[in-house]
Amino acid sequence: MKISVLTLFPEYFDSLLNTSIIKRAREKNLFEFETVDFRAFTNEKHGHVDDTPYGGGAGMVLMCQPILDALKTIRTDQSLVILLSPQGKTFNQSIAKDLSTKNHLIFICGHYEGFDERIRDYVDVQMSLGDFVLTGGEGACTVMCDAILRLLPGVIRQDSSEDDSFSNGLLEYPQYTRPEVYDGKRVPDVLLSGHHANIRKWRHEKSLENTYYHRKDLLEKIALNDEDRKYIESLQKD
Repeated sequence: MKISVLTLFPEYFDSLLNTSIIKRAREKNLFEFETVDFRAFTNEKHGHVDDTPYGGGAGMVLMCQPILDALKTIRTDQSLVILLSPQGKTFNQSIAKDLSTKNHLIFICGHYEGFDERIRDYVDVQMSLGDFVLTGGEGACTVMCDAILRLLPGVIRQDSSEDDSFSNGLLEYPQYTRPEVYDGKRVPDVLLSGHHANIRKWRHEKSLENTYYHRKDLLEKIALNDEDRKYIESLQKD
């Protein structure tokens, strides 16, 4: 996979690329990542990439020309162009998994007051991180890239990502490590039993519990089997 990011602030992505799991994956050439400073493509003699909005109003609006000229230099038939925008579909784990199968992702990060509306006609999809406003698209792009890249083959163990929260529509089960007792609090006996079937059952039930108590809305979006429904009903009676 290759990821290209159109941005005015290429340095924003240094921490993503030079830290922890993503750094090691990049060193193993498991993906390509490039930033493209679209200021380098402006035809404006003073190097500006934005201008005042027609009709008046606060802030500055990014112009079509620098962004779209930069896009032309990297876009191919294999590219999926994503505009970071509050109007976009809300990013989630399912979308991350789908995007991790693409050959080339191009993210366009805005700044200032926003984009010239005509830029939307040149992208494939618009994406949002949530119902809040950031200084620019770089923050949202960094989060999305992290979520996508960790799903690539070889970046982390597959069985690790399969148990992540949201991967199967549920929140993840509780995790424990040494010592067995800390401040009087014990690790659940089932996790020390070595009985793998019982451990799987316990983890699944705890995933249901966590989801029921903390993100009940998620249960409405997945297909529960009869056994899961009965377990949820038992929680409702408690």
